Amino acid sequence: MPLPKMQTVTHTSKQYWNLPEGQRAELIDGHLYAMAPPGRIHQKLEGELYYIIKDYIKSNNGSCDIYPAPFAVNLDAEDKNWVEPDISVICDPDKLTDNETYSLCQRRCT
Repeated sequence: MPLPKMQTVTHTSKQYWNLPEGQRAELIDGHLYAMAPPGRIHQKLEGELYYIIKDYIKSNNGSCDIYPAPFAVNLDAEDKNWVEPDISVICDPDKLTDNETYSLCQRRCT
C-alpha cells in the first residue's frame, strides 16, 4: 500500500532517504510504497538462499558480492526508483556508491 494518501503526489529520492528512522519503503516511479516487516519463514528462507548463493560464488571462484536486505538499489539514472531486494548479488563494484547503495545505472540506462 502506498504511504501517501493521494496517488497524485510524486516523491523524490531525497524524501525517500529522509523517511523516519526505522520506516522502510521503496520508491517506484515517484511513489513511496510501505514495506511490511518480513515474517519468520520468509527470513529463514532468505537466510538459506543467501548461503546457497554465497557458497556457489565462492566455490566457483566468483568475484561477486552478496548483500542481504536492507540494501538500497537504484534502478534508474533519474533517481526515481529505489528498491530493497531481499538479496542483492553485485558483480560490478564500480556501481557501488559511498553511501553503501548500488546503482544499476550510473548515468543513463541504455
